[in-house]
Amino acid sequence: MSDQDGTVPPAQSQPVSTENDSTPSEERAAKRLKMNAPADTPDNVTPSQTESNPVQNESAANGHEAKAKPVDARDDPRSGVALIKKEFLIDASTLSNGASDAANDDEAESCGPRGGDDRDSNGPAKGRRDKSKKKKGQNTERTYGRFDDAIRLCSSRAFYPEFSPRECKFGDRCKLGHDLRNYLAEGRREDVDTFGGKCPVFEQYGVCPSGWKCRFVKSHMEEVEREDGKKELVLLGSPIDKAQESKSADPSGEQNGATGSDEPEERRPGVVNVVSMADKITLNRKRLDFSKADEYITWMNQEADISRDFHHRRKDQSTEGIEDLRARFVDPPFKPSEKRRLYFGPETPTLAPLTTQGNLPFRRLCVELGCQVTYSEMAMSMPLLQGSKADWTLLKAHESEISPPKFTPGKTFVFDNYDNSKDLKFGAQISGNQPWMTTKAADVLSRFCPHLRLIDLNCGCPIDMVFKSGGGSALLEAQSKMERMIRGMNAVSGEIPITAKIRTGIKSNRPVAPQLLGRLAFGAREHRERLGAPGCAAVTLHGRSREQRYTKKADWSYIGECAALVKSYNERRDALTDTAAEPDASTLPNAPDGRMYFLGNGDCYSHVDYLEHVDRARVDAVMIGRGALIKPWIFEEIERGQYLDKSSSERLAYIEKFVRYGLEAWGSDELGIGFTRRFLLEWLSFACRYVPIGLLEHLPPSLNDRPPAYRGRDDLETLMASGNYKDWIKITEMFLGPVHPGFQFQPKHRSNAYEAEG
Repeated sequence: MSDQDGTVPPAQSQPVSTENDSTPSEERAAKRLKMNAPADTPDNVTPSQTESNPVQNESAANGHEAKAKPVDARDDPRSGVALIKKEFLIDASTLSNGASDAANDDEAESCGPRGGDDRDSNGPAKGRRDKSKKKKGQNTERTYGRFDDAIRLCSSRAFYPEFSPRECKFGDRCKLGHDLRNYLAEGRREDVDTFGGKCPVFEQYGVCPSGWKCRFVKSHMEEVEREDGKKELVLLGSPIDKAQESKSADPSGEQNGATGSDEPEERRPGVVNVVSMADKITLNRKRLDFSKADEYITWMNQEADISRDFHHRRKDQSTEGIEDLRARFVDPPFKPSEKRRLYFGPETPTLAPLTTQGNLPFRRLCVELGCQVTYSEMAMSMPLLQGSKADWTLLKAHESEISPPKFTPGKTFVFDNYDNSKDLKFGAQISGNQPWMTTKAADVLSRFCPHLRLIDLNCGCPIDMVFKSGGGSALLEAQSKMERMIRGMNAVSGEIPITAKIRTGIKSNRPVAPQLLGRLAFGAREHRERLGAPGCAAVTLHGRSREQRYTKKADWSYIGECAALVKSYNERRDALTDTAAEPDASTLPNAPDGRMYFLGNGDCYSHVDYLEHVDRARVDAVMIGRGALIKPWIFEEIERGQYLDKSSSERLAYIEKFVRYGLEAWGSDELGIGFTRRFLLEWLSFACRYVPIGLLEHLPPSLNDRPPAYRGRDDLETLMASGNYKDWIKITEMFLGPVHPGFQFQPKHRSNAYEAEG
C-alpha cells in the first residue's frame, strides 16, 4: 500500500470540463435553489451499522485480500462508512463502555466563542446569574476544574532571587505566598520528569518566563552560597535580566511587535502582536482617540438614514418627490488608504479560523507542515474595544506566521506591484453586530497589531449566542449592514486589506451568496456609482447554510457557481462601472483593477480534494478547517501532491511539538501545563478520527466517513484511534506528567473546535 518513504502515489485525476465556464447572471444564480445536495450520513455511525460489509464479504469469499483502490468514495453507495481492511477489524462488543462519541461536530456549538464563557446572549455573566433559574444550552455544565498551585506565589517573588525580591505593592494585605522555599516544598507539585526533567522553554531560549512557578524549575535554578555563609536560591537566565537586556537593545519594544509590556509573563519568546497592559487600560477607560473613526461612523449613519428613506419612497411609490433626498447625499469625509496587495493561489492552502483549536501552538504546527495562510481565533469586537485581555491574546502570532507565503511567479495571475517579501501569513478575524463596533475594532487593530496580513469579518458564525445578537450568520440577511461594516473597516484600517467569510445563507432553501457577492464586489446598486466598491479584497464561502451546520456535505457545485460569478464580476468590472463616476483606485481592493479573490471552504480532506476544488470549482484557493484538525499534515500532502501514510511515531512527534509550543505560549507552570493539556485534549478529540491510509480499502478518504471498530498496526496507533477520553489523557501524560487533581475534562460536553464562521 505504501512506499518505503511512507508515501502513496497520487491518484490520477482526469480533466473535467466545467459547466460554469460561461458567465451566469446574478439573478439566475440567486434564484437557483440547491435542493439536490447529497445528504451526508449522521456523524455518530455505530459499529453495529457497519457489520455487514458486502465488499469485505466478497473479498473473503474469493480468498483475496482487500487492497486499496483509487475509487472515488463519493460514487460509492456505502458513503459515510470508512472501509477498513478486514484484518484490522475487531469485534465491537469487546470494547469498553468508556468510549465517547467524538464525531458530532455540532455537539457543542452553543458554547461561547472560546468554549469557556457560560454567559448566554441576553443574561448576565457568571456570578450574577439568578441561581433559581436553570441554565439553558449545551455547555452550561462544562468546566475544566481548577489546576493551580496549592499556594499561589506572589509576582514580587516569582522572578527574583530569594534574598532580593521586588517590594510587594500590597504589603501585609497581600494574600499570596512570599516564602520561596515554603512554596517550592509545599505550595506546588513536584517537578515534571518528562523531557528528561529539563524545561523545554529554557532549553530553547535560555530563559523561562514562568520563573519559580515552572514545573521544570530544578533544571534552571541553583543554590548559591554567599559570603556570609547563607545559601540563596537563584534563577538561571532570569526573565527580568533578559527583559532589561532586550529593552536596552530595543528601547521602543517593537522588535517583536510588543508595545512596552512590563510583565514577564507577557514576554513569550518569538511572539508578535503583543499589546501592552497600558494600551489595554487606555481602551478600558475609553481614553483612546477615535475621532477619525467617529467621523466616518457619523457619515455612515447619516447615509443609512437617507438610503432608508429613499428606499421606502420608491417601494411605496410615494407621490412625494425624492429629489430632496438626492440632494442630501454627501461624499464620505475621507477616502481609504491604499491597501497592501494580497495574493491567493493554488499554492496557498489556508487554515480556517478555528475557535478554541485555532490557537497559536496549533497554527505554528500547521505552518511548519506547509500551511501558507493562517487566521486568529474569532475575536469579538466589543471586548477588543474594552481592552479584554482574553480577546487581545487571540491576536498574538508566532514569528513563523509573519514570513511571506509561498508564491510562484508566472504560473497564476498576480498584480504587477505585488511584493511577496512584504506579505505575511497571519490574519485576524473579528465579529460584531454593529458597523460602528467593527469599524473601531479595525481601527484599533491597525494601530496595535503591526503584523497583520488582513482583517476578516465573520459573517457566518452559526452559534446561537452570536447569531441572536445580530452578528455572525445573522449578517447574511442584513446585507446593507454588512456592506457598511466592510466600508467602515476599509476606511480606517490603513494599509491592511479587509476580507469577509460567509455561508450560503441562513436557510438551506434560501441561498443568498450571489446577492452578497454582488454587494461586496461593487456595493449596493443604488449608490455603487457614487461611492464605489466597499473595499472587500477577498471572500471565503463555506458551502453550507447556518441551518445545516455540519450535518450535510459542503455544496461545492454551488461554490463553483459563485466562483464563476465572481470571475464574471472581475471581468466585467470596467463595463459595469460608469467611467464618468469611476471611483478612486483606493476604494477598490487590490487596485488598480479591483479584483476580488474568492476562496471555497468545506470538507477538504486530501490533496485530491484540494486540487479538484481548485480545478473544477475554479476557486483561487481552498480554506481547510476540520481536515487540518484531523490530520495537520494535509498541507504537506497538498505541497507534495500525494498521500502520506504517517506512522504512529510520526504522529506522536507532532503531539510532542504541540506540547512544546504550548508550553512556550502558555507557560511551563501549573496553569500553563493545564492549558496545554486542555487544548491538546481538544485536538485529540478530532485527531482520533484519523484512519491511516494503509488501513483503508478505498481512496480518497472522506472527511465525513466514520470507521467501524478497528485496531492499528501497532499498540500506539490503536491508542491514538481510541474514542475514549481516558486514552487521550494517557497520551497527554506522556509529555505533561500526571493530571492535576483538580483538572476535569468532559468530552460529551467538549468545546467544539469549529470554523469560527461555520
